[in-house]
Parts: sequence; C-alpha cells; structure tokens
Amino acid sequence: MSKKIRIGIIGMGTIGSVHANAYAKVANAELYAVCDILPDRLAEKAKLHNVGKTYVKYEDLLADPKIDAVSVCVPNHMHAPIAIAAFKAGKHVMLEKPMTLNAELAKKILAARDKSGKLLQLGMVWRQTPEAEVVKEAVDAGRLGEIYQIRVKLIRRRGIPGLGGWFTTKAMSGGGGLIDIAVHFLDLAMWSSGLWNPTKVSAKTYSKFGSPMEDYHYVSMWAGPPKLDGTFDVDDYATGLVRFGDKATLVFEVAWACNAKDEAYIELLGDKGGVKVGMGDTTILTEVDKRIADVHLTYVQERDRFAAELEKFVAAIQGKGEVAASGEEGVITMRLLDAIYKSSEKNAEVNV
Repeated sequence: MSKKIRIGIIGMGTIGSVHANAYAKVANAELYAVCDILPDRLAEKAKLHNVGKTYVKYEDLLADPKIDAVSVCVPNHMHAPIAIAAFKAGKHVMLEKPMTLNAELAKKILAARDKSGKLLQLGMVWRQTPEAEVVKEAVDAGRLGEIYQIRVKLIRRRGIPGLGGWFTTKAMSGGGGLIDIAVHFLDLAMWSSGLWNPTKVSAKTYSKFGSPMEDYHYVSMWAGPPKLDGTFDVDDYATGLVRFGDKATLVFEVAWACNAKDEAYIELLGDKGGVKVGMGDTTILTEVDKRIADVHLTYVQERDRFAAELEKFVAAIQGKGEVAASGEEGVITMRLLDAIYKSSEKNAEVNV
C-alpha cells in the first residue's frame, strides 16, 4: 500500500476550502497543514476542515519536512514566488489558475520545477468535467476530423468578483475577466482540440462596468462584498481572433459583465463533425452512411471536478499517472494571454 501524501494548503480563502473539501475525498491524501495570513480565518478554516497544524507564514509551512506537497490557493501575484519557494523546499506543487501574471514568470516556475525534480500540476479543473473528457476522446479518435475552427464564449451578465479587491487590481491579478475566467476555456479549447501552437492574435479588451464602482449593479458577487475604496483597473470584456498557423483559428468572447445573457461553451468545428462543450447536451453534428446525423455522446453527469483533479495530482506523485495539466501547457496559455493584452494595447495583430 502506498503511503498517504501529506498535503499543505497555502491560502484558505474560498478556493482553499474547495481544495480542502476535495482532498478529503482522495483516499491517498492527508490534509496535514493549512496556512493563511489572516489568523482568524486560519483558525476558523483549520477547525472547519479538522486540521491540527497551522501556519501564518507560508515559509514556515514549506520548512515542515513532513509535508510532501502543497496546494497554492493565493492571489495571482503570489503564485510565482510561493511555487518557486515550494520547489526549493522540495515540495510537489498544485498551482491554482492562472499559472501566474505572465509568461516570463511562468518560465521561472518551470525552471524551479526542473531543478527540484518535483511535480507541478495546474488548476485547470474544467478538464475534469465528464463532458469535456468524452469530447476529447471523440477528437482523439478522429470523429471530428481535422479541427479548423474553435469558438469560445463565456459571458457573465454581471459577474465581476471581489470588486475593489485583488481580483480587480491589476498589480495583484495581472488582469480581469480574461486572465480570471477565459484562462479556463482557452486551456480547454487547446487541450480538447490538441492545438497547442497559437501563432498570432488580434484582440481587444474593454473596461466598461467596474468603474465608477458605486454604479455597478449586480445580484451576487464571488469573493465579495465590494470594497468601494479599492481599485478597478482591469478588463471586464475581451474578444478576438487567434491563429494556429495556417491550420486553424479560434474566436473568443469573454465577459465578467456585459448586457447579454449568461453563456458558457466552446465549439469545435472539424471537417467530419462539430460539437459544443458546455451546453449540457453533447451532440456531434456529423454524417453517418452518407446521411446527415446527430450523434449524442453519453457520459456520467455528476462528478466532483476538484476531487478528480487532486486525485490525479496525488496519483502522479505516487508514480501512478501523469499530472492533469502540465506546466508546459500553462506557459503556452500565459503566452496567449500576454499576446491578447498586447494586441489590445497596440490595436494590431501580434505574434504569440
């Protein structure tokens, strides 16, 4: 029997608790320690998740020799320094999305990983949906043929998180809706299609709803309530075209807030079939025996995506499989995000 992997979680906000609940469902994981800079929250979450070992400073947690691996669940600007420190301390790293603020920092994380010999897995949890998995299986089996066009649409009518806090402060987040939520679907699009070679981008980002903050009206808010004395200097809408050489294109429209109904899907168009992921009814539009046909893909609907993701992380540490999302893929995604922001700034097509 393999020994349990002892886990430390750094950052016990909402996503830290999500990780804690998920690790409780992973048979070969033991949540050993938690860390947060807010002592009251740290004590509350340690009691909630029945964890005896607590740290206010992440450096102290990383110095604990009993910890095998860490989940990094902190604001984006701390991803790189904590991940790099964790590798130097000899820990495996589960790093929440986005990988970091930009591609240059992402490369530094990879260099630290390579020097340490430890594993890095990124928090691209949408890959763990049964719907996404069954579509990727269909793509890999050639059922869509050559994919030449992808559409990404991820619209929140009013969904700016933590208005005035770190989510909407560029120095801490690296950007707005694009780096926060589009990162999931851009990764999902490249992973499911197998197209990991974005070459050029023509894009535009906008900031229309977050400032002045007192004029922003919403129903609910992730990581709220608003801090009206805080900052909003990021994008709340992004759209553009990505080229994958001369073989394929991707168009995207992503919004934290806009005057449109909520939508969330990616669509893959191939010369043998097309399919949407995210609509709840996964159907390949294709031809069978020279007749137009709709082929419905069946799959188990319910799954704890975070538990599935962390189970793969722990299994990879034990030598029983690969990480669910690699650092190399993360660098490509960060390069793409960097290019989108650069294209918007220059009002021109740019190289990725």
